[in-house]
Amino acid sequence: MVKLTHIDSKGNARMVDISEKRDTKREAVAAGKVKLSPTTYDLVKKGHGPKGDIFTVAKIAGIMAAKRTHDVIPLCHPLSITHIDVDYTFYDKKYTIEIKSTVRTKGQTGVEMEALTCVMVVALTVYDMCKAVDKGIELGPFYLVEKSGGKSGRYVRRPA
Repeated sequence: MVKLTHIDSKGNARMVDISEKRDTKREAVAAGKVKLSPTTYDLVKKGHGPKGDIFTVAKIAGIMAAKRTHDVIPLCHPLSITHIDVDYTFYDKKYTIEIKSTVRTKGQTGVEMEALTCVMVVALTVYDMCKAVDKGIELGPFYLVEKSGGKSGRYVRRPA
């Protein structure tokens, strides 16, 4: 039977005990989308909005958020993150920006939550920096693209 790792035998929430797990190289890639109106998309693609340099500010916000995931997601372990990156892909015909984050560590637990937190905060920051010109921006979906390392090994999301 499959069991939730953050629930003990009595049904109570718990932090997973990783003290006996060995350190392994771990990586997670997460993605999400931001859909804009055509006018806002053209403005955003140039990289500057009403509040300044959109993509640098959003990337820094995402990196900062990934590093603090344990402060906002209950029961997440604080991690020694060794790498965080954010990439943007522009889809002109759909007026959509895809955000991808890659997070790495060498440790006892994975970085999936950090990668997902990064992508979501990047998207929220893009929204915040553009809301003065477009409050109808759509965020999502957000998902784990792949992860490697640890006992469960490699996971790669199947294309939708």
